[in-house]
Amino acid sequence: MHRHWLPLSLSLLCWLVGCGAFQEPPASSMPEPSLEAPADPLPAPAASGDGAEAEPDEGSEPAEVTESIPAPEDFVRVADWIPDIYTDLRYAADNNFTGQAIYDFSDAYLRYGTVQKLASAQESLETAGYSLLIWDAFRPVSAQFKLWEICPDPAYVANPEKGYSSHSRGSTVDITLVTLDGDPVEMPTDFDDFTAMADRDYSDVSEEAAANAGLLEEAMPAAGFKPYSAEWWHYSDTEPYPVEETFIPES
Repeated sequence: MHRHWLPLSLSLLCWLVGCGAFQEPPASSMPEPSLEAPADPLPAPAASGDGAEAEPDEGSEPAEVTESIPAPEDFVRVADWIPDIYTDLRYAADNNFTGQAIYDFSDAYLRYGTVQKLASAQESLETAGYSLLIWDAFRPVSAQFKLWEICPDPAYVANPEKGYSSHSRGSTVDITLVTLDGDPVEMPTDFDDFTAMADRDYSDVSEEAAANAGLLEEAMPAAGFKPYSAEWWHYSDTEPYPVEETFIPES
């Protein structure tokens, strides 16, 4: 009896398959392929073309601004170019032989070419433990007339009616020595001493004062200055400059 059921079972199975009883699931139920970008995408290419501004490198330094160098004949403030120098303009106050202020500015001004030479002298003296102190530098023509009215002695004050002082050229400086800390050292006389002790003989002053004045007489001519025989503090640039009648230093 079992032999008769086997062919019947096989026939039934074939009929079911042929009629589609076992069908595949509809296409809509199958998963779609993913369209998402990969987790680690490649870096985008660098932007190029017109209008793209390049950013500066992190390690690059900004371009330096070059400060213009004055011409030799230009007037400059000495302290701007020789920061270590000391200034005590005697004619800016009443601490001078006149007992009154002759001009109303307190900064020393000179021709730039003269300042360059003065810087050389300053550097030389600093190696010996000294510094320069300026008593007088550029002197306006009006100040020269005022000095002549008070002291009409051509040995010490230039007669402006016959010719202006070299101070009015911006190339003469009255100086003394101080320590690097600005303390005074012994010199032959004080500023504007009209006695014979102010000349460059030095036989009538102490050895220390003569030695200190001698340091000036070594450093200043070596830098390009000419000493004035009647005043140990007075030095003029060997480069000639014209008298300046219009420049007025800032007060």
